[in-house]
Amino acid sequence: MQVVLILALLIAAFLALLMLRAAAFRPKAEGAQTAADPCPVNGAAAVEHLARMVRIPTVSNADPAQFDEAQFAAFRALLPELYPKVFAACSCEQLDHTELLLRWPGKSSAAPVVLMAHYDVVPVEEDRWQHLPFCGEVIEGELWGRGTLDTKITLMGILESAEKLIGEGFVPQNDLYFAFAGDEEVSGTGAPAAVEALRARGVKPAMVVDEGGAVVEGVFPGVTRPMAVVGIGEKGMADIQIIARSEGGHASHPPRHSAVGILSRAVVACENHPFPAKLTTPVREMLRTVGPYAPFGLRVVFANLWCFGGLFCALAEKLGGELNAMMRTTMAFTMARGSKQSNVMPNEATATVNLRLINTTTVEQAADHLRSAIKDPAVEVRVLHGTNASPYADLSGAAWDTLSQAVSETWPEAIVTPYLMIACSDSRHFSAICENVFKFSAMALSTEQRGLIHNDNERVPVETVGKTVEFFTRLIKKL
Repeated sequence: MQVVLILALLIAAFLALLMLRAAAFRPKAEGAQTAADPCPVNGAAAVEHLARMVRIPTVSNADPAQFDEAQFAAFRALLPELYPKVFAACSCEQLDHTELLLRWPGKSSAAPVVLMAHYDVVPVEEDRWQHLPFCGEVIEGELWGRGTLDTKITLMGILESAEKLIGEGFVPQNDLYFAFAGDEEVSGTGAPAAVEALRARGVKPAMVVDEGGAVVEGVFPGVTRPMAVVGIGEKGMADIQIIARSEGGHASHPPRHSAVGILSRAVVACENHPFPAKLTTPVREMLRTVGPYAPFGLRVVFANLWCFGGLFCALAEKLGGELNAMMRTTMAFTMARGSKQSNVMPNEATATVNLRLINTTTVEQAADHLRSAIKDPAVEVRVLHGTNASPYADLSGAAWDTLSQAVSETWPEAIVTPYLMIACSDSRHFSAICENVFKFSAMALSTEQRGLIHNDNERVPVETVGKTVEFFTRLIKKL
């Protein structure tokens, strides 16, 4: 009886501890906040300038023969026309084919900042669009065209803000660099060339800001307020080929196990052995920042990850989506090849898997995981190419404070939170010279709008364009 009583008391104490921690897991008192200074921008001019950029079809291609040099040259020629004050105040050089690197001298060179964007876009299937993909027209309150979201709007926002501030006589506290790539969509060499140019000149940026997160809603369980998610790192990427071999010959007398059959078994084995979920630093920081705004039942979990971490990982795997991808290395089999003819047995069958790596998984470790899952020495696992995940930016320094303040002043209703960018961007290259690389696309985007990136009918609401300019104006004034 005494043992039962002691167990009951322990259980009661344990539950009380969980409840007390959840009750204390509340949003920090925001106190009396000083209203942000007004930041008027010319939204109509910004929309028109973005429209002119969109009308130039700067579609990049990994094949140099398919690269339309005239269109890219036309885009670069347009920028001094739209932003004469910027190009008068800033030096500008073209590096490695398409990369533009501008320098706006500040009062000091001690803590320079790099703002990034890319002006190349992915291809389109014109017959799938409701309006011409490079029309650059405002239709029912939205500007249509490839690049309106990814990322000519960012490039426009940076230059529009700089043009406005230069016209007002503003000089930044520190040197500002603008790095604009024309080959980001094909993982080109422009951004690495900019990194090497800055490294050679001894430039060590205090902060880099590139595309990535946005102001979003409905992406975190139980939280109704908008969230401004800012990437503090991005996943690595690897393409790995799985190769199975068997007897070739005529399909009329096949071997018991064909190369395709062996390959299929290997693919299923990999998919049945996903990489383990982990509470990565960005996920922990997001839970710490956003979790207090969730209902009490969820706060019990978020405030007690020491107890419920495993449950949370299992739930994320079941739900899938971006949160799950932030917590594990993912694998996606995207390509397969066997025989070139239906009545010929292939000697070799291959499948390609695209992996996105969290910070604790290297490319070689990922390949070893697949080999362990397949458990067949006759099946080859070959790394085609890959890069490890980028390091995480510092959340305790001035760079994060400056960026998050600019976000909060532009979208005061949003909770500013770190997250892990699950796609790849050019900014990963800048981690070689900068400890604080952040990924934030200065837009409030619905689920539907985020789905338009790299998709048909890409478009952006006109009010979003002005907000992008407002954000970069606020940010630049703080740098």
